[in-house]
Amino acid sequence: QVQLVESGGGLVQAGGSLRLSCAVSGRTFSNYDGGWFRQAPGKEREFVAIFSWSGGGTNYADSVKGRFTISRDNAKSTLYLQMNSLKPEDTAVYYCAARYRGNGRFDYWGQGTQVTVSS
Repeated sequence: QVQLVESGGGLVQAGGSLRLSCAVSGRTFSNYDGGWFRQAPGKEREFVAIFSWSGGGTNYADSVKGRFTISRDNAKSTLYLQMNSLKPEDTAVYYCAARYRGNGRFDYWGQGTQVTVSS
């Protein structure tokens, strides 16, 4: 089993920054894709960013490109999401997730951390 615990959420003004962290345990993190998703009130959960397990490939939702940066430290088994130029529409619960070597859907999820951006 893989356990994920997010931290770093909070309240920030528009234009500000936050960095989310996701501590991963239970398995060798380097074998897993790491992803960030978010869910705003009344909306479905949506993809934010992914960092592949091999080669360092990343991908982002169009809505966050150029503002958010996903990174990982396999030695620390931690996934990060640096969020800059935050907008009120970025307000959501942010979840980190993991899947084994790009294999289909994300099977492992954290409990989520709230990010609130005030205008």
